[in-house]
Amino acid sequence: MTSTAARQLGFEPFAESAPVELRSYWTEDDIQAIIHAAYRQVFGNDYLMQSERLTSAESLLRQGDITVREFVRYLAQSELYRRKFFYSTPQVRFIELNYKHLLGRAPYDESEIAYHVDLYTQRGYEAEIDSYIDSLEYQTNFGEAIVPYYRGFATQTGQKTVGFNRMFQLYRGYANSDRAQGKNKSAWLTQDLARNLASPIQTPSFGRGLAGAAGDERGQLYRVRVMQANQGRTPQIRRSMGEYLVTYDQLSPTLQRLNQRGSRVVSISPA
Repeated sequence: MTSTAARQLGFEPFAESAPVELRSYWTEDDIQAIIHAAYRQVFGNDYLMQSERLTSAESLLRQGDITVREFVRYLAQSELYRRKFFYSTPQVRFIELNYKHLLGRAPYDESEIAYHVDLYTQRGYEAEIDSYIDSLEYQTNFGEAIVPYYRGFATQTGQKTVGFNRMFQLYRGYANSDRAQGKNKSAWLTQDLARNLASPIQTPSFGRGLAGAAGDERGQLYRVRVMQANQGRTPQIRRSMGEYLVTYDQLSPTLQRLNQRGSRVVSISPA
């Protein structure tokens, strides 16, 4: 998306920052950046006291004994993560947050929730956490050296377009935390997932929505700007831009078609 659209929708800091990766020949500043980004991501931007930090895991990372992926595993398997997001949190909400913290997206449909409910029931907490970190999706997007980040704000290969809408239900602003949203005692996506509906996009900073909330006009037109995919066999030197004017009800099917064609959505805004 453009920086203007990202600012209007409240995720400009993520749109403008590159993934945090631990490269070869790192410095102490690099390690500190990795540790800070991992704590912020895995703990949903919740405040951590110095005494709560997992210093032993930090030391293993600094010494090169574990990778960034294993450091993320240490954080999510920790007693601290359980206290913040497991013990006093409904199971479906816990699964929503695991998707957000560990895969950087929202659950796509009810089948994903059902899978993880069954996994936890059959195999327990550790298996639930490992299922995200050991998944092909995690490896493909983050590998061993990249801290997970919010991927759901942009269209990408393999991602369902409904994930874009659902991510905004879980994301409530850059400065907010997942334990300070006032609704941490219940799941956010239950009704939309059960009814297989695209969640309405609400801007966290300004309270504006693309559509779907009470009082919104579902007939409102939206301008979808895309970078067209190359349909030919020759190399494409300059990619063309295209625009579509669609109503709210047409928005999700349009995004699906564009994603199937390999086009990249640049922005969505009221027409």
